[in-house]
Amino acid sequence: MKHPVDVHVGKRVRHRRWMVGMTQQQLGEAVGIKFQQIQKYETGMNRVSASRLWDIAHALDVDVRFFFEGIEEGVTDSAPEEATTVEGKNMQGDLLADKEALELVRSYYAIPENQRRRLFDLARVLSDVA
Repeated sequence: MKHPVDVHVGKRVRHRRWMVGMTQQQLGEAVGIKFQQIQKYETGMNRVSASRLWDIAHALDVDVRFFFEGIEEGVTDSAPEEATTVEGKNMQGDLLADKEALELVRSYYAIPENQRRRLFDLARVLSDVA
């Protein structure tokens, strides 16, 4: 049975890998494992050891703490669908699990900063109108 923490960490690995534009194959090569193992980590099927998580964080140019952000401190051995984030939202409904949302975020950060700020302000105004 998948542990909710392993599922959360796996989602964060997938999210970061996708955000930096790296394939599972490339990440696997960077940390010295097969891409199939990356798949198992990303689904939470296999647990990531501390040293492997350290290597993955280095390969994805992120602090190890990144993989645990947004997870409730008191997560128990409950089923993954019962695990919640700090905000009390279901991890299964995680916005960043949506490929379209990830693509939007990636595109957003590809925009130069001054234009990105104006786009952000426009989005805020549009969401207030809706």
